[in-house]
Amino acid sequence: MQTIRHTYRIDRNAIAFVKFIIEAYDNLAIVSTLDSREGVVSLAIAPACQDQVDGIMASLGAHIGIVKIDRPPEAAAAGQPKGTEG
Repeated sequence: MQTIRHTYRIDRNAIAFVKFIIEAYDNLAIVSTLDSREGVVSLAIAPACQDQVDGIMASLGAHIGIVKIDRPPEAAAAGQPKGTEG
């Protein structure tokens, strides 16, 4: 199944909270941490669920710092966390 990827910078202390909330919705999205120090996470979103995920992230953003960003090039190139490229 194809997924839609969105990348966000969030308060690093809220990574586990965001992961818990998003993954509590079965088959909605999977959260991966790309850089825990910078608070960069990637969401692999089921295509039919993009609007719902956008709504959840906007709602969470009202309470914690969440900014949608372009995916870091080193993470996009090899699926590696920042600072581990060869």
